[in-house]
Amino acid sequence: MNINEATLRYVREHENEDVRQLALQGSKDAEIDLTMALQQIAGRQTAKRKLPSWAEQDGIVYPPHLNMEQCSSEQTARYKQQLAISVTPAGSKEGSSLFVDLTGGFGVDFYWLSQAYRERIYVEQNAELCQLAEHNFQALSLRCTVCCCDTATYLTGMPHASLVFLDPARRNEQGGRTYGIADCSPNVLELLPLLTAKAERLMLKLSPMLDWRKAVNDLNEQLSTSQHRVSQVHIVSVNNECKELLLLIDKEQNGKLRLCCVNNDSCFDTFYSLSANSPNGSDWEFAADGPRVRTRRTNTGIEEECFLYEPNTSVMKAGCFAELEARFPAYQLSVNSHLFLSSDEIGDFPGRGFQILSISSMNKRELHQKLSSMESANISVRNFPLSADQLRKKLKLKDGGSIYIFATTIQNGEHKLFICRKIS
Repeated sequence: MNINEATLRYVREHENEDVRQLALQGSKDAEIDLTMALQQIAGRQTAKRKLPSWAEQDGIVYPPHLNMEQCSSEQTARYKQQLAISVTPAGSKEGSSLFVDLTGGFGVDFYWLSQAYRERIYVEQNAELCQLAEHNFQALSLRCTVCCCDTATYLTGMPHASLVFLDPARRNEQGGRTYGIADCSPNVLELLPLLTAKAERLMLKLSPMLDWRKAVNDLNEQLSTSQHRVSQVHIVSVNNECKELLLLIDKEQNGKLRLCCVNNDSCFDTFYSLSANSPNGSDWEFAADGPRVRTRRTNTGIEEECFLYEPNTSVMKAGCFAELEARFPAYQLSVNSHLFLSSDEIGDFPGRGFQILSISSMNKRELHQKLSSMESANISVRNFPLSADQLRKKLKLKDGGSIYIFATTIQNGEHKLFICRKIS
């Protein structure tokens, strides 16, 4: 990728400025490619937040805004790298220790995933992205092969690989978002027979909007004549925002499915097995063979419990609430609230922990008694008839501060406010 010196100088001089203002100001220097300059400035600013190690590297050329927003963050790419390392035995001679990314894109996932393998092939059908990726891989000193080809065509002649990675495009021809596996491009379900014939294992990056159980069942149904099955599901969040659904397909299932709920450095993992009572053999149930604790509940009710816990986004997405009760000395406040109570302070609970200061009903007198000295609070509602904004208005509280109020409906149908202070 050739960017002339005048344009590069402009980028360096204005790299921390507002791109919209720069576009309005324009440039009188005819040698400056303003469109490319603004693209690079915006790309560098996004990279500082999303790809910090690339942002520090000279010579990286950034794609248009949409590609930058759609690419993985460095944090999630590094997680995939560690996952790849964990499933490929050290010194393995399987296949040729070859990694192939069949949907290369900007190349962020490829860059980190490929470093777990001796041979690396990047495949992308967009010629401009291929040219950009090849330039950047050279700048990053990554030795690899770049192929400009569509997924299906390349796959027919692809050598046997240790790992194949796919991140299907989740937009249709009209630019609208799609979520189902069959609606993405390429259609992984159609390619599965050839993929499993060509690779020891597959890693799929799918929309976090998908239900993981349906995704697993759809894929396993297509794999019914193969030895391959979905063996691991990873729900990956960053700063409590769900980013990716990763599925690993290989021949090592042992009758169980591993589920990992990841949020930053926290990982809650458990195992599922197919239900023996499933009418169609596609229902997954918690395999309760891991470490368990006996849930301790007081005889006098929730007033005696000291701590409230809110699972992180990945756990909420997974829906593995029974597993939390089995693993920790905590129990669900009600089946629809997904909030947990405990008399213990649990340091490794996968989510946020709060000390309960008081509990109030919606009775006006009790509300006045419990909240009269309070001016602001962070309000969350779970299975509650009012929205957070409606409740804040009713309670006449500003947003923010060190107090957290969780409004929910408990098991007997009563509406309660849990007034708390954050502990973790």
